[in-house]
Amino acid sequence: MDPKSDLHRYLQAAREDLLWKLEGLSDYDVRRPLTPTGTNLLGLVKHLAVVEFLYFGLVFDRPVENPPEYLVRQDGEVNGDFWATADETREDILDLYRRAAVHADATIAELDLDAVGFVPWFSPAMQRLSLHAVLVHVVAECHRHVGHADIVRELIDGTAGLSRDEPFLPSDDPAWWDEYRARVSDAAAARVNGAAAAQVGGAAAAGVGGAAAAQASGGAAQVVDA
Repeated sequence: MDPKSDLHRYLQAAREDLLWKLEGLSDYDVRRPLTPTGTNLLGLVKHLAVVEFLYFGLVFDRPVENPPEYLVRQDGEVNGDFWATADETREDILDLYRRAAVHADATIAELDLDAVGFVPWFSPAMQRLSLHAVLVHVVAECHRHVGHADIVRELIDGTAGLSRDEPFLPSDDPAWWDEYRARVSDAAAARVNGAAAAQVGGAAAAGVGGAAAAQASGGAAQVVDA
């Protein structure tokens, strides 16, 4: 087994899966935020480009040619790498991601796993990391964000799955998923309603006063009604 090749393969898989999540969508859909914290597909690509440039560039003193301004500025906007401005085209950010991957691949190929880099934004005890540790960290971060992309894409048009070639889903029938979701929802409600009913019964058995028992009963009714 070759740990470097294994980690690199998982990194490349994350890259491919992330880009697949943007395929077939309008320029608006890849940009628009779908969560209260603003998560959006193109922003995830932009962020992970920055991640690869930083961890496989700055950390190992391997400068990036023509880096984007927000990569080198120390006073940049908070979360500025998590969304695309109106002036940034989709292709600009996809090209940035490809450049970051090429730069990262060169670092991975040229350095040994025990090569030591310096991560200035980590706590002092963690700032000196090997390429092996950095690869593990970046692979974990990339796959975490691909999971975010999974959810965002499903919210946009229902597209789901692990990857283009291997979705690893039990069914592609919408009716199956409707029934499955209903069962999950019913189980959640049954659990909450059962707990509320037990609370009411416990209050009655303990001889709790009428007002308190009524309040507990009302709470149970609210859960059932919901």
